[in-house]
Amino acid sequence: MTAVTGPRTSLEDFFTHGLDSAPEHETLERVAQLLDALERGVVRAASRTPEGTWRTHAWVKRGILAAFRHSETVELDWPGGAVDRSLVPARWFGLADGVRLVPGGTSVRRGAHLARGVVVMPPSYVNVGASVGRGTMVDSHVLVGSCAQVGSDVHLSTAVQLGGVLEPVGARPVVVEDEVFVGAQCGLYEGVVVRERAVLAPGVVLTAGTTIYDLVHQTELRGEVPEGAVVVPGSRPARGDYADVLGLSLYAPVVVKYRDGSTDAATTLEGALR
Repeated sequence: MTAVTGPRTSLEDFFTHGLDSAPEHETLERVAQLLDALERGVVRAASRTPEGTWRTHAWVKRGILAAFRHSETVELDWPGGAVDRSLVPARWFGLADGVRLVPGGTSVRRGAHLARGVVVMPPSYVNVGASVGRGTMVDSHVLVGSCAQVGSDVHLSTAVQLGGVLEPVGARPVVVEDEVFVGAQCGLYEGVVVRERAVLAPGVVLTAGTTIYDLVHQTELRGEVPEGAVVVPGSRPARGDYADVLGLSLYAPVVVKYRDGSTDAATTLEGALR
């Protein structure tokens, strides 16, 4: 997953230095330009640096927040009816977008990027500022939260939740890099980064403060899943006499191995499904 570059300088300058003093008409014009750029993927809420770290672009979040601040609450033309903020309604897709959006309750909000080859199964929701890379499968009941960054050829299985973040503007969003497999009912929150080709077994829940126990390297990790790591839900004994009496244990995600041929076979998707 590489950083996206493009003609953004004037937008960045505006939302960094000029937003507070700009007249309403200019703000609305700039907000529309930003949302268009986000949808095209030439601007992103966060990008990977050449060193591999993830940099949050606070000015993008300021622009998204401006979209909400300058919106009105209106009725929208949507199956079954909808009421939302006027500048960030649901997007419409056509054949030219190269995205397969299966009918049945899915919504992708204005300002979200879906690359060509993405498949979204119903019902799912992709929020403003999120980016989903080429060839990724978004399965049923998945939430891709605001500004979450999802790479190419990722599989987000049924009921996966990727938490969103707009404030504080400097906070890192959830990041799922290329070729990651995220099992059913996993939850990723608070800016957790899942590196390339990692595998999360069903039910893994990670926050920025969750300790991940790497049994392979005998170390403890926080806030990031290493490249190719296979993580499963685990437990460890709770401390204290009371916990001992009741036999209580605490949730503890565990790296049990790193990706190999057998793992690849287990996570391969039939191409026809895409």
